[in-house]
Amino acid sequence: MAAATAALTGYVGFDSITSQIERKLVRRGFAFNLMVVAALVNTLFVSHLVESKGPAAAPPDHRNQHRLARWDPIIKYIRDQYALFLRRELNPQREKRIADTRIHAVIFFISPTGHALAPLDITVMRKISEVANVIPVIAKSDSLTVEERNAFKRRIKEEIDFHGIRIYPFADVDEEFALPEDLADKQAAQVIRDMIPFAVVGSERNVVVDGKAVRGRRTRWGIINVEDEAHCEFIHLRNFLTRTNLQDLIEVTSLIHYETFRTRQLLALKESGARSSAADNHQA
Repeated sequence: MAAATAALTGYVGFDSITSQIERKLVRRGFAFNLMVVAALVNTLFVSHLVESKGPAAAPPDHRNQHRLARWDPIIKYIRDQYALFLRRELNPQREKRIADTRIHAVIFFISPTGHALAPLDITVMRKISEVANVIPVIAKSDSLTVEERNAFKRRIKEEIDFHGIRIYPFADVDEEFALPEDLADKQAAQVIRDMIPFAVVGSERNVVVDGKAVRGRRTRWGIINVEDEAHCEFIHLRNFLTRTNLQDLIEVTSLIHYETFRTRQLLALKESGARSSAADNHQA
């Protein structure tokens, strides 16, 4: 039996679905978990959220390559949050809304050496990228000239490509933008990929520029305005995290990183059960 079609004679209202979703999210709230150096968090959200007692995960000390173990707690923490979410998800009497503590983005700070990525940077970035969305950022970029900064960014991109490190946004998921109307989204994603690594400067203090208070730092050479695109790319990083890619970061975490973890855990559980059953049958 062929499906019947009918012409619409009036306004139906399907286009209001986005407003419905927006109202629901605003009412319920949402979780976005960012692993990042403490001082920059305060700059990102224009609020003193955490104490600036040093970085939560500072750039590696390359004088001792054996300090890789200091990054192991980061990997463990990310996986522990996946495991916690999975346990809650598999609970027969699970919560209606499972609290999401999964890490949706890891801002990986690169020391502004102006030369190249250190071997430890490459190793750690690859390890984290296997479990979370990694966004490389050049810290204290005001210590480089514009020419040095651009050359450093190019070198970092080349090394990331050479070593096959998957940096968010992923270049191999452009099939999502296959339709002609998705061309703008595809171009926007490419603009971000071209800009990464972001070169940023962080500050919690306000300075006065042309009679206006802005986030920045005053040095003997002049004023560094954190939100001035001519000074650094912080404004692009903030827009990227909060205005354009926040929902995608959450979805990629759930559909790719967490799903990979979940699949491996359930397969391991199944194999363990099968071995246990085989051992019981053998004893019988």
